[in-house]
Amino acid sequence: MKKTFLLSVLLFTMAFAKAQSNTEEYIASHAEHAQELMRTHDIPASIILAIAIHESAAGTSKIARYLNNHFGVKGENSNTEIRSAYRDYPTVDSSYNHFISFLQSRTHFNSLFDKYDQYDYRNWAKGIQRGGYAHSRTWSSQVIALIKKYELYEYDERPEDYVEPVIAAPVYKKSSVAKRVRTYLVKKGDNLNKIAKKLGTSATALMKKNNLKSAALQPGQKIKI
Repeated sequence: MKKTFLLSVLLFTMAFAKAQSNTEEYIASHAEHAQELMRTHDIPASIILAIAIHESAAGTSKIARYLNNHFGVKGENSNTEIRSAYRDYPTVDSSYNHFISFLQSRTHFNSLFDKYDQYDYRNWAKGIQRGGYAHSRTWSSQVIALIKKYELYEYDERPEDYVEPVIAAPVYKKSSVAKRVRTYLVKKGDNLNKIAKKLGTSATALMKKNNLKSAALQPGQKIKI
């Protein structure tokens, strides 16, 4: 039992180390082109790299291997080796280039280029998610986590005195609509005990809630329930 557990731990550790090594190799291979795109379009290289790592499993996904598609962009392809709803590219760099064109050509994303600079990877990630790039609610958090884990912000050429903008926590306003008060209309023949039994409460509770000094009721009278 102990040997089996140790073997499982060893295999997991080896798999984790290999995945990390693959990701580091991927970054080394594509960081330069990501930086070229950053300098031309003012989008963080860290964002480009992190999204590519996330969407292509650091270049190991099927569509990355067969279609050179590193950003999960859907479309037609001419590949005969696999059947896929994702478009193909002649090179990995062309997939990177098209990702930028894709963002610039969609109204949900192109405003980000004017709104955020090439150093603000957090707001870029959140803005791309808000635009509908991915359905997962945790997508931007996962992308940001990759940037932090592999220190991809080092590729953003930040000035030494750069201060990251503070992202304000969402403020949830209390509803201004008053809570609706439920009432019961007293009918002929009703009494507090009868009403209380019908509502699953007690006569004493009803008297307290309605500030009644007497248990006497009149038909047509409204009482809070």
